Amino acid sequence: MTKVKITTTLGDIIVRLYDETPKHRDNFLKLASEGYYNGTLFHRVIKGFMIQGGDPNSIGAPAGQALGTGGPNYTIEAEIMPELIHKRGALAAARQGDEVNPERRSSGSQFYIAWGQQYKSSQIAQMEKQLRMQAEQQIFNGLVNERKVEIMNLRRNRDREGLMELQTELEALTHSIAQQKGVGKLSDAQKEAYTTIGGVPHLDGQYTVFGEVIEGLEVVEKIQNVATGSADRPVEDIQMSMIVL
Repeated sequence: MTKVKITTTLGDIIVRLYDETPKHRDNFLKLASEGYYNGTLFHRVIKGFMIQGGDPNSIGAPAGQALGTGGPNYTIEAEIMPELIHKRGALAAARQGDEVNPERRSSGSQFYIAWGQQYKSSQIAQMEKQLRMQAEQQIFNGLVNERKVEIMNLRRNRDREGLMELQTELEALTHSIAQQKGVGKLSDAQKEAYTTIGGVPHLDGQYTVFGEVIEGLEVVEKIQNVATGSADRPVEDIQMSMIVL
């Protein structure tokens, strides 16, 4: 078992790194052993959501300085796996958004620890409905994009009947693809985790989870409860250092 101790001004957090995500595991170990994280801050904290750190520009950063864009000038190939989820205490890699990073490559150094909330079964059901709707909309948009030349011709010819027939066809195809892929359904493991431990389920499948907190979850709770100012930066700096155990 590969473990790293994160010492903060509010206490110690010990994380276990997953062997299922070797690229992220090895990179985190390398940076931690080199002292890369020593003196950096948890620069972004959102109560009830997560705590984020790992920006080298946060070392000695004066109050008010914008943080969150620093790193080691490389990114890491995504290792997103359905069984590695954003349960409370999950260690995951930050990244740029899909619009500039469609491959969902991870930041070379920035990470976050998930907090989230506990969900009732009724909330899980509603979430699955929303996820299914979002996924079906993405599938439909993709199909529309594939048929955009045909759609433009129908519009140019003002063929309303043809457009309606095509829409009906694409909607049926969307529904069929969604059923085949089982989109919008949380696994039994996800439901168990999010109704008992808590977490941030809407991030699943979007970011690489590469470890979890095994000691010091109460410290994560303290950090996510601190007062924050501009850009969700804690009013009082929360420094960290790391050692590989």
